[in-house]
Amino acid sequence: GPRVLLIDLDPQANATSGLGFEKTEGRSAYRALLGAESLADRIQPTAYERLDLVPSEIDMCGVEVELPQLDDYLLRLRLALEPLRQAPRHDIVVIDCPPSVGLLTLNSLAAADWLLVPVQCEYYALEGISMITRLVEQIRDSGANPDLRILGFVMTMHDARTKLSPQVAADVREHFGDLVFETVIPRTTRLAEAPSHGKAIIDYDPYSVATAAYEVLAQEVLERLQAAGLKWQAEPADAPPTAAGTPAENTSPAPDQPPAPASDPAPENSDQSTPAPDPRPPSTPLTPPAA
Repeated sequence: GPRVLLIDLDPQANATSGLGFEKTEGRSAYRALLGAESLADRIQPTAYERLDLVPSEIDMCGVEVELPQLDDYLLRLRLALEPLRQAPRHDIVVIDCPPSVGLLTLNSLAAADWLLVPVQCEYYALEGISMITRLVEQIRDSGANPDLRILGFVMTMHDARTKLSPQVAADVREHFGDLVFETVIPRTTRLAEAPSHGKAIIDYDPYSVATAAYEVLAQEVLERLQAAGLKWQAEPADAPPTAAGTPAENTSPAPDQPPAPASDPAPENSDQSTPAPDPRPPSTPLTPPAA
């Protein structure tokens, strides 16, 4: 699969803690956004062989205050990412945005090629979708990022026991059609518990329905990116093995590297004891997002 860099720009640092990292001052993209250092210096290996992380911290809130004082303040992340584009170590860069429309989110939209929008299956999420689509149009029309496109909408926190979740999902599909991913992420107790243990759901409960849903969603995302022309280099079959969470060019473990994911059987009281069926109908074709 592709090598992925996850940049956590959310001051709450949920993506950071969810991967088992402490919210440590001085390890975020803060200074890189201000042009004081290279973003590459903030990249940390994770417990996953093909995933690296630029962590976040609460001090990222200060970026919102300092950025307006700089030239091209909406393009600071794009400028920081440019050296990584010129000498790519990763095939895909995922930027985790704050849950609000501030300068960090605007910088993310100005730097991204595609936007993936998680949508909670609740009423107010419908209003949020309208705001996001207008914001994408404004970013394109302003010239900050004319090529920004929506990769798709992901329905999350879906509770089939209620009438509201299926209704919200149906309304979103009616308005956005093929832009909505077929996979729906369910609301489960195990999924809610996983971050408190510093683990992704695939490690906390490998056999849960949420794990199955995220695995199918990941495949959908990759298929859409491939349909849009994104390619990545397959790892040679004779390549020497590398330690989990360690880049191929450096096999010594990082001093603050989180422990490798456990390979034990599923914890007790998991959502189900056998792998969940594919949440997506097998006959549903994937359609690349509209340009």
